[in-house]
Amino acid sequence: MPGLPLLMWSDDLLDYDFGAGHPMAPLRLRLTLELLEELGLLDAVERRAVVPATGEDLARVHDPDFIAAVRAAGEGVPCPERGLGDTDNPIFGQVHTAASRVAGSTLGAAREVWTGTSRRAVSIAGGMHHAMGGRASGFCVYNDVAVAIAWLLAHGVERVAYVDIDAHHGDGVERIFWDDDRVLTISVHQHPRSLFPGTGYAQDTGGPGAQGTAVNLPLPAGTSDAAWLRGLEAVAAPLVEAFAPQVLVTQHGCDTHGTDPLAALDVSVDAQRRAALLLADLADRYADGRWLVTGGGGYEVVGVVPRVWAHLVAVVAGRPLDPDTPVPPGWRARVRDMSDVDAPATMSDGRPATLTPWSSGFNPDDEVDRAIMATRNAVFPWHGLDPLTR
Repeated sequence: MPGLPLLMWSDDLLDYDFGAGHPMAPLRLRLTLELLEELGLLDAVERRAVVPATGEDLARVHDPDFIAAVRAAGEGVPCPERGLGDTDNPIFGQVHTAASRVAGSTLGAAREVWTGTSRRAVSIAGGMHHAMGGRASGFCVYNDVAVAIAWLLAHGVERVAYVDIDAHHGDGVERIFWDDDRVLTISVHQHPRSLFPGTGYAQDTGGPGAQGTAVNLPLPAGTSDAAWLRGLEAVAAPLVEAFAPQVLVTQHGCDTHGTDPLAALDVSVDAQRRAALLLADLADRYADGRWLVTGGGGYEVVGVVPRVWAHLVAVVAGRPLDPDTPVPPGWRARVRDMSDVDAPATMSDGRPATLTPWSSGFNPDDEVDRAIMATRNAVFPWHGLDPLTR
């Protein structure tokens, strides 16, 4: 019998810290853990301590010279040409150790999902999807997701599907596996004309021999719940079914929220909860229940990130929360004392998170439907799927 779902956690994950004022504040992780405890969700998962990724683990996806540069950055030596020491990725002491620990969190989750007793595992500190093989990028030093997928491929997994619902294109994971037809990468993100990193167009579909395994759904700024959920369902569900992965890996950056300071989508906490349920169902249906889950972006650290990721852990644990669940008063009081900010009263934004499936029909006058169709036209034929009806 499968064991309890795993939550990979060690307090020293909070050491991944670019300093005061940086958007990637470790406070978002601490507040999430405290909210999980207050909601009683830590009883529904097994917490597993994190072991840092080794040099061998990192070298499956990162250049040796880049790893050496990260080590040097921890000693105070910047390397701007490799993204180490700019405003996005300031260098700090022990950056190599801290980034290796984040990679180890997701890697440990992958090992357990594939070879252990738990078929579901979550690494909320993970999701560093912008890091390239030879360069840090977008707050991401080592690409924990790619390190975990590479380990899976090296240990007998033949097909991995990766679904990224961060507001920003999952460019690093896509690029690392661009020529590998064993990995299906699906990214649903704000249109690259209006958001970093400026990549992820519908016509970007993978390298020679792997065409159709890179999937991009760029959505217009302002896209809200119903359209966002429709896009995720219309693209991810048929492709994951057709690809039949042995493991489903998902990245749950919550910077899609309407109040996030770094993006311009308008996706509620309720819709992100609905997305987690949809992806859990895909894992159960098409990946034999093997589901590896990470966090990602998310820079409204009090009102959004803890609630979204608490919902996520609840879904992973098989105990989804009612959206109207009150936010525990003790947690709200600590937030008020710490930040002089009033936390939300419930686990909902009060929005219905309606999903109108693609099977209801294509509307050519709708901007999001046209974006969905462009992606389906670009990718579905490579999988033997009908872009219009399947």
